[in-house]
Amino acid sequence: MIRAALVAVALVAAVWGGLHVGWYPHRQIVDYGVYQFYGDAVVSHHAVPYRDFQLEYPPAALPMFVVPSLTVSSEYKHVFQLLMAVCLAAAVLGVLSIRGLRAVAVAALAPLALGSVIVSRFDLWPAALAVLALATALRGRRAASAMLIGTAFAAKLWPILLVPLLAVWIARSAGGRAALRWLVLATATAAAWFLPFVALSPGGVAHSFHAQLARPLQLESLGGAVLIASHHLAGTTLHVQDSFGSQNLTGPGAHAAAIATTAVGLLALALLYVSYGRGDAGTADLLRYSAAVVAIAIAFGKVFSPQFLVWLIPLVPLVRGLRGVVATGFLYASLVLTQLWFPRHYWDLADRFADAQSVELVLRDLTVVGLAAVLVWPRLEHQMLGEHRARVEALERVGAQVQ
Repeated sequence: MIRAALVAVALVAAVWGGLHVGWYPHRQIVDYGVYQFYGDAVVSHHAVPYRDFQLEYPPAALPMFVVPSLTVSSEYKHVFQLLMAVCLAAAVLGVLSIRGLRAVAVAALAPLALGSVIVSRFDLWPAALAVLALATALRGRRAASAMLIGTAFAAKLWPILLVPLLAVWIARSAGGRAALRWLVLATATAAAWFLPFVALSPGGVAHSFHAQLARPLQLESLGGAVLIASHHLAGTTLHVQDSFGSQNLTGPGAHAAAIATTAVGLLALALLYVSYGRGDAGTADLLRYSAAVVAIAIAFGKVFSPQFLVWLIPLVPLVRGLRGVVATGFLYASLVLTQLWFPRHYWDLADRFADAQSVELVLRDLTVVGLAAVLVWPRLEHQMLGEHRARVEALERVGAQVQ
C-alpha cells in the first residue's frame, strides 16, 4: 500500500508540473485576487469574515484563503497552488484506498484534460474532503467520515448531496443507531464551522447562502446552452449580464429555463435517493450513486462553472465494472470539451456567443447529462454485457461458417 501511495503521489506531482507548461499557463482566468482579498483581510487587517467583509463562500473555505496570506504577498499564488496540489494528492489517495491504482490513474490524469482552471480554484479542497469521507466510512472509521463530510459541506455546500447516501449505507451496514450518531457528528462538525460566524454576523452568513443559491441562469449552464443554441438557430433575443461574479443570461425564456432545469434536477435527485434507499445499498451502489447525484446537480444546476467538474474527478473513477469504463469516457469527454473553450476562448463565448464555442458548450453540457444517465441507468451494465456477448457469438458463428 505504501508503494502504491508513493506511485500515486509521484503521478500527481508529474501532472501538476504538466499543468504549468505548454499552453496551460496561457490566458488564464483566475480567482487568486478574490481569494487573496479574503485572506489579507483576515491576516493583515484582522477583519472578521461575514461581519467586516462579505464572504461568498462557507467558512471552511477560509483556510485555503488565509494560509497563503500568512506568507509574502507576492507568493500568494504559488502557496495557494501548493495547497491545491496537496488536496489533489489527498483526493487521489482517497481513491486509492477504495479502488486501487487503475482508478488512481484516471483521477490523477484528469486535471490534464480539464486544464488550468484546476490550479486556480479551491474546489479540490471540498472534493478531497468528500472522497475521504467516503473512504473512511468504508473502512469503518465513521467518526472521521462524519467530521470530513461536515467540513466538506462547510467548505462548499455540495457535499451534502452525499449525506443521505452515506447515512443509508451506514444504517444498512452498522445499524440505525450508528447512522444516527454519524449524522449527529456530521451536523455538529458543520455547526462548529458556521455557528461562531452566525453569532457574530447572522446577516453576513445569510448573505453568503444567498450568493450561492439565488444566482440567475449562468450562460454555461444547460439551460444557458439551450438558450444560446436557440439564439443561433432561431434568432431569439439573448443578453449577457454580469452579476454574482459570473456572466448570466437575460431575455425571453431565461427565467423559465432556470426554473425548468432546477425542477428536473431536484426531481431526478429525489428519484435517485428513493431508488438507492429501496435497493440493497451495497458498497458498489454507494460509490455509483455518489457520483450520480453530483453529476445530476452539476448537469441541471442554474450555474455550471468549469471548476464544478473538479467535484467529479475523484468520484467517477470509483464506479466499478463496464459502467465505470463508460462513465470515465463521458467524464474525460466533458473535461476536454470544457478545455476547448475555457479559458482561452471564454470571452468569445460570453461576449458574442461565438459559433464554435457555443457548439462546444452544448456538447459539454449534454455530455455531463449523458454521464449522469450512464450512472443512473438501472440495468445498463447487464445490457452492455449482453450486447457484447451477442456480438462475440455472432462473430464466432461467422468464423465457424468460414471454416
